[in-house]
Amino acid sequence: MSQENQAYNNVLELIGNTPLIKLNILTKDFPGSYFTKYEGFNPGHSNKDRIALHIINQAEQKGLLKQGSTIIETTSGNTGFSLAMVSLLKGYKCILAVSSKASKDKINMMKCLGADIYVCPSNVPSDDPRSYYEVAKRLSNEIENSVYINQYFNELNVEAHYQTTGPEIWNQTNGKITHLIACSGTGGTISGIGRFLKDKNSNVKIIGVDAYGSILKKYHETGKIDKKEIYSYRIEGLGKNIVPSATDFKIIDKFVKVTDSDSAHMAREITLKEGLFVGYTSGAAFQAINILNEEKEFNADSHVVVVFPDHGSRYLSKIYSDEWMNNQGFYDSSFYQPKKNSINYI
Repeated sequence: MSQENQAYNNVLELIGNTPLIKLNILTKDFPGSYFTKYEGFNPGHSNKDRIALHIINQAEQKGLLKQGSTIIETTSGNTGFSLAMVSLLKGYKCILAVSSKASKDKINMMKCLGADIYVCPSNVPSDDPRSYYEVAKRLSNEIENSVYINQYFNELNVEAHYQTTGPEIWNQTNGKITHLIACSGTGGTISGIGRFLKDKNSNVKIIGVDAYGSILKKYHETGKIDKKEIYSYRIEGLGKNIVPSATDFKIIDKFVKVTDSDSAHMAREITLKEGLFVGYTSGAAFQAINILNEEKEFNADSHVVVVFPDHGSRYLSKIYSDEWMNNQGFYDSSFYQPKKNSINYI
């Protein structure tokens, strides 16, 4: 912050220190207390601001980035937006290989920040030359003076959350936290926070959220990749068909799997009941709480923190679009029936 007045020098100084917010309506019949670490308050509207800034700062300190450098990354959207924002303000070029299941909202936002976008099919194996993993690798090899962030296999992804998000949650709960619920994609968020919390109190339960169509839960339980579990699903930024080294499976106590439909409905329910405009993976994270409550995981002394990783504005053309929801067949669910007459044209 500028010493001359109470003004920030740029939006990068606003990254982190996001609020912990009590959940009241959706959890009123659950034992214990429930809070969300609402990462949508970051300037880039997601927890990925933290890793983008940390990894780029570290690359600068090591001399890997210099004037005219290009930053390259694989992303389902949020990391790409954060990297584009940080690159723009620091004067670097940014190229992003984006999964085709990323919402149009995310892609348009990244483009508006000056990034070059390569949209890659999401329904191909990770080693297919068209996959966003392989496209990013190829571009990093072809472009001189470039740095490939490689968040899935970058320990700095974990370190960013160990140094910031973990301590914030511990301090904001006065060390009372008993359960952390967080979605796992790259695994950096849950691993970094979980590692810090376990260092403080080994009894804190770290619970990951996985998607049907992903291998993470079974890999955690068996140590083996079951390719029969891999199929296309709609949730963005959750689950994987590879095993990211940024996921510290040792500190995760268990995984819960959630469906595309339940997660989409739950995100809209959070918005409608708690007034928090959240993204698709936030719905997935809270749906895990519903499942865990049914399994009697919580009691009156539970102090549960769930990470809501991003903002609902990223999903206006998806889960917040009645047309999209209907096209997915999600309205067949009795879990949530949105109002169909809330817009009136005069």
